[in-house]
Amino acid sequence: MTVVVRVPEGLDAALPVERRGRGLRRDSVRLLVSRGGAVSHHAFTELPGLLRAGDVLVVNTSPTLPAAVDGRMGHARVVVHFSTLGPDGRWAVELRDPDGKGTTRARAGGPEGAVVELPGEVRLVYGEPLSADSGRLWWARVPVDVPRLLRRHGRPIRYSYTERDQPLSVYQTVFAVPSADGTGSAEMPSAARPFTPRLVARLVSRGVQFAPVRLHTGVASPEAHEPPYPERFAVPEPSARLINAARAGGGRVVAVGTTAVRAVESAAGPDGVVRAAAGRTGLVVTPERGVRVVDGLLTGLHEPEASHLLMLEAVAGRAAVERGYAEAVRRLYLWHEFGDVHLLLREEFAH
Repeated sequence: MTVVVRVPEGLDAALPVERRGRGLRRDSVRLLVSRGGAVSHHAFTELPGLLRAGDVLVVNTSPTLPAAVDGRMGHARVVVHFSTLGPDGRWAVELRDPDGKGTTRARAGGPEGAVVELPGEVRLVYGEPLSADSGRLWWARVPVDVPRLLRRHGRPIRYSYTERDQPLSVYQTVFAVPSADGTGSAEMPSAARPFTPRLVARLVSRGVQFAPVRLHTGVASPEAHEPPYPERFAVPEPSARLINAARAGGGRVVAVGTTAVRAVESAAGPDGVVRAAAGRTGLVVTPERGVRVVDGLLTGLHEPEASHLLMLEAVAGRAAVERGYAEAVRRLYLWHEFGDVHLLLREEFAH
């Protein structure tokens, strides 16, 4: 980690903005804008005025899954977070302990062969850790259709900084589209949460275009600071063409969320051309790697997780991230998936 962030107590967004007061909507959050060393403060509804005709917003269409399921391991109550579908049909899962307050706390996974009893007499059997460095995420075999199991018995993953459970609809963005196989993201692609149909219409009327991509994101426990693991993504041909055409015409490519950055940069060649692609990406975007396509990033405010902040630095530079986060703390912006958002743009833009 190169930028030190300490989030003061009380800046966690405990509730969705529309549930904090009468008349508030999803787009009632604040928008911090960083461009190089310059920082400005806006309402999110001012976003259309900050973009130009010909700019492209790259949006993640992955739906959020009700990925948390209660279970038992021996006599102990546990909660299973279903994270990622593997290439062999197994799922990467995270085991958590209920904390008695409606949320969970960290618990080591495994050992190999261990069994978790799930609702409907379903038995989850542990395989091996996802990686040699991870005691948290393990591959596990579940002999049923997991998306169906989640629809019947799951609920959205909830972290301790939130006040109470929320329905799944609260965790879906306006861009979410159901997947043919029923899979999706373990955690909401939250940067897109403040968008509303009305705001999307205003952006379109201004000449801003939308390029849909898909990346099913796994769990990112706040107790862990691990680099991202391979995730399923797809960049369709029409979106690749739209992005390339925008760049050729001098438009900016602004990713909505770190998941959109990961997807589109995974589909970009060394020549900066985006080509249709799908599969699994293990790409980690760092300042050393840089970005080939993305000119800006709209994202939430992140905990000091190296992979996220390094991606921000790769897009906008370290000075922008440092000053932006200092301003976010000073002006009491709210963190996490229900919080305020941050638009980072390169100081100079030219193709």
